[in-house]
Amino acid sequence: MADPKGFLTTPKQLAERRPVDVRIKDWNEVYVERSLLPIITKQAGRCMDCGIPFCHNGCPLGNLIPEWNDLAYRDDFTGAIERLHATNNFPEFTGRLCPAPCESACVLGINQDAVTIKNVEVTIIDKAWDRGGVIPQVPERLSGKTVAVVGSGPAGLAAAQQLTRAGHTVVVYERADRIGGLLRYGIPEFKMEKRHINRRVEQMRAEGTRFRTGVHVGEDITGQQLRERFDAVVVAAGATTARDLPVPGRELKGVYQAMEYLPLANKVQEGDFVESPISAKGKHVVVIGGGDTGADCVGTAHRQGAASVTQLEIMPRPGEDRPGNQPWPTMPMTYKVTSAHEEGGERIYSVSTTHFAGDEDGNVQELHLVEVEFRDGRFEPVPGTERAVPAQLVTLAMGFTGTDVRNGLVEQLGADLDARGNIARDGRFATNVDGVYVCGDAGRGQSLIVWAIAEGRSAAAAVDSYLGGKTPLPAPIRPTDRPLVV
Repeated sequence: MADPKGFLTTPKQLAERRPVDVRIKDWNEVYVERSLLPIITKQAGRCMDCGIPFCHNGCPLGNLIPEWNDLAYRDDFTGAIERLHATNNFPEFTGRLCPAPCESACVLGINQDAVTIKNVEVTIIDKAWDRGGVIPQVPERLSGKTVAVVGSGPAGLAAAQQLTRAGHTVVVYERADRIGGLLRYGIPEFKMEKRHINRRVEQMRAEGTRFRTGVHVGEDITGQQLRERFDAVVVAAGATTARDLPVPGRELKGVYQAMEYLPLANKVQEGDFVESPISAKGKHVVVIGGGDTGADCVGTAHRQGAASVTQLEIMPRPGEDRPGNQPWPTMPMTYKVTSAHEEGGERIYSVSTTHFAGDEDGNVQELHLVEVEFRDGRFEPVPGTERAVPAQLVTLAMGFTGTDVRNGLVEQLGADLDARGNIARDGRFATNVDGVYVCGDAGRGQSLIVWAIAEGRSAAAAVDSYLGGKTPLPAPIRPTDRPLVV
């Protein structure tokens, strides 16, 4: 146990965010340099090293949280990163982007503030990078087997790194011009600077993983060709079919999917554009969708100089405290104020869009909405509550509905889909096609980054077993595992 009295004597303290008036003028991460946090060892000391660490169950990766908390408390960051990397390939990603179901499952959180697990995690990995403690792990010998990984998001990267370290020759195909998937172009720079992806990719290259960008699998290379060229194929292409909003005026200029808007802002930071082709500068912006992607649109609009930002959510406003029907250790639905919400704008709950109105040139100018109530299993409009809000740029951030099958890859492979529109797989991440596996959102549906990495690691173990029999690779989850949420 780290500090036997730490949870009694040390109050919870979170990482410090930079002042709003400073951070909205740049695209750097919102936090003060985390690797220099003087509070982190004391925060790690709040961990009680519970007899049954429910944080393990809250984390799909099975992170050894009490172990590396203890090591961080003792200032043994070399030991801490060894234990952290034992279960997580990319803690610098999860430590910045995961909503931390582990903290919701923390035993201390039953009646006190939970341990700040994410802050400890990201500090451990940042210190490891700063001190040169993250080095390539080159396999001692090669197996002679080849694997194609389709998609370079967290699931694809995790599967590729595990399989490369097992001695297989792995090629990662990415349709975008840079590696990273949604990590690269869906996550704004202020949430995670892309240098974190770049140095992981360089580590993976040094280990032997090969990357091919700008390749549309299903078009530039077919599914049949992949099966002919490789001994196994792992599909980690994500669930990229965005949910649309079929209301009058949807066709107006200025109404975009979030994944049309956010990547262009990231491309500005990559140096591809001087200014985003879709910019919020001087415009009244409306974001439809109250989740993390919606918050990303809000923060992006602030930095582009929007005249106003309004975020709409069809669900009622969550409460501040854990609801009675979402008991510990489940991950509760509570009211969250992200860094983007701290920066301004208005959040409106329990409303639904009825239509968009535009000018004579076909540009959106207004969004018309109505308040709703949930009755008899559906949202019903409340009479007399209709109103309009100014909207010169609208982003749709309402989630995703399944795997994108338009490029023909799924059909070319001959893979079946499940009832939710995802690629079907068995208990070993295998599709109905011999040698073809699926992991991450492509098989699971839209989910968290920790589930993507866990599935990538587990799918890699299944592929390694398929290629060579018994595998030493860990498999933290099964496809049937579900998160501790209601």
